[in-house]
Amino acid sequence: MKKRAVITGVHAWVPEYVLDNKELETMVDTNDEWITSRTGIKERRILKGENQGTSVIGTEAVKGLLEKTNTNPEDIDLIICATVTPDMLFPATANIVADNVGAKNSYSFDISAACSGFLYALTIASKFIETGAHKKVIVIGADKMSSIVNYQDRTTCIIFGDGGGAVLLEPTEESLGIMDSLLHTDGSGADFLHMRAGGSRKPATLETVKNREHYVFQEGSMVFKFAVTKMAEVSAQIMKKNHLEAKDVAWLVPHQANKRIIDATANRMGIGPEKVMLNIEKYGNTTAGTLPLCLWDYESRLKKGDNLILAAFGGGFTWGAVYLKWGYDPKP
Repeated sequence: MKKRAVITGVHAWVPEYVLDNKELETMVDTNDEWITSRTGIKERRILKGENQGTSVIGTEAVKGLLEKTNTNPEDIDLIICATVTPDMLFPATANIVADNVGAKNSYSFDISAACSGFLYALTIASKFIETGAHKKVIVIGADKMSSIVNYQDRTTCIIFGDGGGAVLLEPTEESLGIMDSLLHTDGSGADFLHMRAGGSRKPATLETVKNREHYVFQEGSMVFKFAVTKMAEVSAQIMKKNHLEAKDVAWLVPHQANKRIIDATANRMGIGPEKVMLNIEKYGNTTAGTLPLCLWDYESRLKKGDNLILAAFGGGFTWGAVYLKWGYDPKP
C-alpha cells in the first residue's frame, strides 16, 4: 500500500498588536472604505519589540502544535520553514525554531517562494514521508511582513500583516493526506513584485537604505491580473486532474491576498462562498502564513476525509494548488 503524508495536527500564532484600518488612516492617505472594498481587509497583526523576528512566530506555532498533538520534539525528523522574512540570511529560521522547541534530532531548512511558500514546503515535506525516509515532519509558513513594508506606501502597507502556522505530517496507508499538487513558476514576474535591495545583486548601502529599497515593491495592477488568472486556473486544473466536481470539494483554502482574487478562484471552481475559508479581514496577507492560519481557524469545522483544495499565488511569480484529504475529525 502506498504511503501518503497526512496532516495530523495544525496550530498557528499571531502577535497581539492589532493595526486596524482606522489607525492606517492616520499614517497614510487612505480610508477604511477604500481598503475594505478593494481588499476585504479590516485589520492585521504586527509583531512589535526588539529582536522579534519570524522565528518568534514559528516557535510559538510549533510549540502549540507539539502540545496539541502530544508529540515529543525529539521525535521530529525534519522542519521546513517557508518564509520571505527570515530572521537573518543565515542561519535558517527553521534552525532557530528547531533549537527553540528542542527538536534536537531534526534537521531543518528554509524555502523562499513568497505567498506560495507553504504549498511548496508542504509538497516537499510530503515526499520525505512518502519515501519512508521520515515519519514526523513539521512544515511552517510564517512571515513578519511589517519588517519589509514601507508604511509610507499606501499601495502595500494596507495589505500585509504578521503571523503564521505549522502542520505536522505523518505517514498513513489510508486514502488520506496529500493526494496531488501542481506548482508553477514564472521568473519574468520578478519585475512586478520584489524587494530591490539587500541581496547579492544589490547589497545594502547607505544609499539603498535612504532610497527605501529594502521594502516590498509591487506593481499592483499587473500582480492582480496574474494572480486572478493563475490561482483560478490551477485550482480548476487540479480538480479536473483528480476528477473532482464542485460537489466533491468540502473547502477551498485560498491564499488570503485579496478577496476579489479569492472570489474569482471560487467562481472558476464552481463553489459557493460557504465552502471558502476566509480570514483576510482579521489578519491581512501574512504571505507564507495565510494557508496554515486558515486551517487553524477552521480546524473545528474539518472532518476526516474532507476534500480540500489549497491554492496560492505569490512573488516570483510562484503559484500552485494542493489537493489533500483531511486526516482527522475535530477534537473535543
